[in-house]
Amino acid sequence: MKDDLDQSSEAQEAVFRFLADPATHDGAAVKRIDTHAASVFLAGPSAYKVKRAVRFPFLDFSTLEKRKAALDAEITANRPFAPELYLEVLPVVRRDGTLTLGGDDPAVEWALKMRRFDETQTLDFLADAGRIDKALIEELARAVAAAHERAPIADAHAWITALSEYVEQNDVALRERADLFDPQRVDTLTARSRTAFARVRSLLVERGAQGLIRRGHGDLHLSNIALIDGRPVPFDALEFDPVVASGDLLYDLAFLLMDLIERMRQADANLILNVYLEETRRRSDLDALAALPLFMSVRAAIRAKVTAAKLDGARPEEREAIAAQAKAYFVLACNLIAPAPPRLVAVGGLSGTGKSVLARALAPHVAPAPGAVLIRSDVERKAMFGLAQTEKLPPQAYTPEVGQRVYAVLADKARRVVAAGHSAIVDAVFAREAERASMTELARTHRFAFRGLFLTADLAVRIARIGDRLHDASDANAEVARQQEHYTLGALDWMQIEATGTPEQTLARAKVAIDS
Repeated sequence: MKDDLDQSSEAQEAVFRFLADPATHDGAAVKRIDTHAASVFLAGPSAYKVKRAVRFPFLDFSTLEKRKAALDAEITANRPFAPELYLEVLPVVRRDGTLTLGGDDPAVEWALKMRRFDETQTLDFLADAGRIDKALIEELARAVAAAHERAPIADAHAWITALSEYVEQNDVALRERADLFDPQRVDTLTARSRTAFARVRSLLVERGAQGLIRRGHGDLHLSNIALIDGRPVPFDALEFDPVVASGDLLYDLAFLLMDLIERMRQADANLILNVYLEETRRRSDLDALAALPLFMSVRAAIRAKVTAAKLDGARPEEREAIAAQAKAYFVLACNLIAPAPPRLVAVGGLSGTGKSVLARALAPHVAPAPGAVLIRSDVERKAMFGLAQTEKLPPQAYTPEVGQRVYAVLADKARRVVAAGHSAIVDAVFAREAERASMTELARTHRFAFRGLFLTADLAVRIARIGDRLHDASDANAEVARQQEHYTLGALDWMQIEATGTPEQTLARAKVAIDS
């Protein structure tokens, strides 16, 4: 078997020389990139990937047929995420003693043709350069949500079984590196992971019945997302094992959340989660937050063991950095599997006091990771009428009866989020005493830790802020602000936060208030 692999590798070298030759690409310069499993040739506007003739415990590309099947699977796996990048699988054929791309002659090798992109535009490079902003993060969340909608349904039972096995595989691998990973902490991590899996297993079975365990990306981190034509595009989805590439949709998202948290970009991770949930609008996703700590922890533990494995072939000058990275992933896995208790926070105030600005800024600071889920009355009201967030609602959308329905939705979503073990921030005017009382009663009934905040600012400040809004879900205008001046608020038993100053000042006061 080893001789067969050696012969296949030798035969591939001729193909590699052919693809590395500028003459093959009309004289364009060629850049070659090698990994353990593939060689990629970048030339002009195109890229050509060839699977290497290798066999590992987790993949087998030892024959031409298997390499062709892997490339076909790669296109299938990546089409939901990056259809514009993954073009076709071409044969490399020998015609009149000369290798050429394409044709009807028998293939001596297979190459995946892709649209080339600037490899310095992957999001890991952009993050290191400080070039990831709020708009890009929001667009990424929408792109992932859209791709998940297109992703095919997977074998739920196989993946749920595999998730349990990942916990055990991580335990074995981490114990083999006691020089990096404290055995007692491995004990704790594994025990908590087993308990968490047992707790959410029935939830995952139900998610599978709902069709929410799908063939996703499988390797969704910043290095596998590129900015192309101004849009974030995930690429290089896992193709070699359909079970490994599958999972609950939140498990697929969890890799991206974990990667951002590890990079100390908690606010970005929180924004990804909130925009994703607003895009999918599945209430069952709120229930599934119960599994998010396990999902993120398993992802971090896998990264810890994979990073540690790089030490075997590392140069001496690389070893310290690799070991530090592996330890950091391990510590993160241990922290994520032991989330802080959830809490419910309600942010009220008249239009223009800065409720939504505060709620968004506060969310990343409310544990557990990656921060609180935002539940906004303006967004829920628009969704109720089938409108996008920036579309204006008709007057009949603001009747007392509609208001009661909106607040009922806020309460139901908040209950689901906090019952799942995650924190929630509810953002609404809460001008009526009964509306505030209902939120307080919800927390009391379900024994949720609760803090109600009510922002205050004078009319001139509120009108000025409303005039500065762009692309906002709120329909409030200056006339609405003037009308609200005559509201009878009733007894205010929530903590009042003076919000006339800067958003940073209001955030500082709110953080003190919820921790007091």
